[in-house]
Amino acid sequence: MEYENKHVLAPMVRVGTLPLRLLAAQYGADITYGEEIIDHKLLKCERRINERIASTDFVEKGTENVVFRTCKLERDHVVFQMGTSDAVRALHAAEIVCKDVAAVDINMGCPRSFSLSGGMGAALLNKPELIHDILTTLKRNMDTPVTCKIRLLKHSHDTVELARRIEKTGVSALAVHGRRVSDRPRDPAKWDEIADIVAALSIPVIANGDVFEYDDFQYIKVATGASSVMVARGALWNASIFSSEGKVPWEDVKREYIRKSILWDNDVKSTKHSLKEMIMHYSCLELPEGKAVIKSETLADLARLYGEQEYYQRVKKTRFQVDVD
Repeated sequence: MEYENKHVLAPMVRVGTLPLRLLAAQYGADITYGEEIIDHKLLKCERRINERIASTDFVEKGTENVVFRTCKLERDHVVFQMGTSDAVRALHAAEIVCKDVAAVDINMGCPRSFSLSGGMGAALLNKPELIHDILTTLKRNMDTPVTCKIRLLKHSHDTVELARRIEKTGVSALAVHGRRVSDRPRDPAKWDEIADIVAALSIPVIANGDVFEYDDFQYIKVATGASSVMVARGALWNASIFSSEGKVPWEDVKREYIRKSILWDNDVKSTKHSLKEMIMHYSCLELPEGKAVIKSETLADLARLYGEQEYYQRVKKTRFQVDVD
């Protein structure tokens, strides 16, 4: 993995599944992060090759619940992000998936109550010894690159000091979300504080925050001096933000997302959640499209809604032939 001059899809819960990652890569994303998976969850999984769709699935034992799905198309640029609060547990979980991904990232910035109550995500920011233990344990025992993603602390100098300690663990890169735990998405990202971190480190820093157009990648790169730039909401609303040729019409992006969800047999609840997030940014769920998405129960329903019935039937027919063979 190289972390210089990259445009990166940020990890997003319930959104960063295989279809969106491949869609972002198709439009130009160099690195794509999966949604955060908790170590406890991954430890309950077994690795399976899904020959019907040519994917590698990590499935909860005793069920058909796919916790993480990947494929060879993204092997060299997908990052598995993990939620953890224990070094040994993190290692055991990472060992299950590390051969199928390009890097493993530890989430140290999520402000959700679920993460905080479990000592994960942003709760780690105030536990530098535990951060050191987790990262060094992974680095000592795996060949796969290890990174982490943090948020800003209350004072800039404290964030810089934490970043320096993280650098000493030997991680390959550090992603920095330019907001504090108490900040809301509407609060402006503090690019100047990311710049302080960049100036203090020698490892690549990935800047995250307030990227909504393709030109913003360059703006934040210049403003912070960061090696690479990461985008979350801007990519969810329109994944073609990664295209240097300009954004593709929103309707076309949605249909391409539906196609990838069908092709990779994405969970319909996950697909609906992502579509609703897209719709809420540009429109309203109370309008006909939003109501139709909410009522949809299968990928076939969504295919009909977005005029992709023929594509759905073609994929279904191909899989039937594979099953028969």
